[in-house]
Amino acid sequence: MRVLTVNPGSSSLKLSLLDADDTVMETGSGDRLGDAVARMPAPDAVGLRFVHGGRDFAHPVVIDDEVAKRLHALIDLAPLHQPLSLYGLGEIGRALPGVPVVACFDTAFHTTLPEAAATYAVPVEWRERFGLRRYGFHGLSHAYAVRRAGELLGLDPRTARVVVCHLGSGASLAAVRSGRSVDTTMGFTPIDGLVMATRAGSLDPGIPLWLLKHGVPEGEISDALDHRSGLRALAGTGDMRQIQDAANGGDDLAASALDVYHHRLRACAAAMVAALGGLDALVFTGGVGEHAPQVRRRAADDLAFLGVAVDPGKNDAARGDADITASGSRVRTAVITAREDLEIAAGVRTALAGR
Repeated sequence: MRVLTVNPGSSSLKLSLLDADDTVMETGSGDRLGDAVARMPAPDAVGLRFVHGGRDFAHPVVIDDEVAKRLHALIDLAPLHQPLSLYGLGEIGRALPGVPVVACFDTAFHTTLPEAAATYAVPVEWRERFGLRRYGFHGLSHAYAVRRAGELLGLDPRTARVVVCHLGSGASLAAVRSGRSVDTTMGFTPIDGLVMATRAGSLDPGIPLWLLKHGVPEGEISDALDHRSGLRALAGTGDMRQIQDAANGGDDLAASALDVYHHRLRACAAAMVAALGGLDALVFTGGVGEHAPQVRRRAADDLAFLGVAVDPGKNDAARGDADITASGSRVRTAVITAREDLEIAAGVRTALAGR
């Protein structure tokens, strides 16, 4: 079965055509999905990434009219991302009529969160009426990274306690025990948790309430927390490479931004370890996680009290999937190339096999 994976993001569109052995036959990108699909060999099935599956979708699902209606109903939970995937669904239908399309969800991996981790201490009528809970995101990346790291490091999948650090423009951590997510840093929305390129991460909920009270429009607050906060607010840019270069050159503002970034990363990672009751492996993935050895080294140093240590040479030389564990370290550390396309393709085959 040849599977075309379609990954629409807020600023990019990535396509990957995989053969039956998961070898990449062709890749594509661009603004016009229909044109990009038309330039590629016809697939047997399509896997389409959806950021949000709500409380209903815990597994990949073949999209029919009823499923499409339920996906439209989730727009309010992910107004920036869900419409992009739904638009993509229409484009795929026009470009590839009759080819089955499977929805694969970023939230699905976190449906295993225990109620204690998923539940917000807010009035029950709010939780029930509005579906307020910790959903978590980046699930496709977390799921692949923990499985691939297990293979690379020889971890026992039945017992392994792994913290996955998906660090990119958006960033989140996942605490994974025996292959199941038991805690994560993103919550009801993707703003929560770590300091990100342009997102604020966790903050006192009283702050936006205070701003509203003092006349700052709701739209301005929402835009600022999503697009004008995080590293951009601290250093003037969300580009980690530029910030590191500036900090290495003596820029105090950039250095301070990195201090804030790593303070939150250290605290959240330690919280994930606490949720697991210990740590067997620390995994880095995502654009920053894969390509910023300084971030990995500082994160490992910050977590040395938990038994984390990376080999400086291996860390600096890491390209692709790599074991960067220091000799004698009781916690294994790995860098894993993000391959959401492989996770989506696996979901497609599982969903179609169950029809």
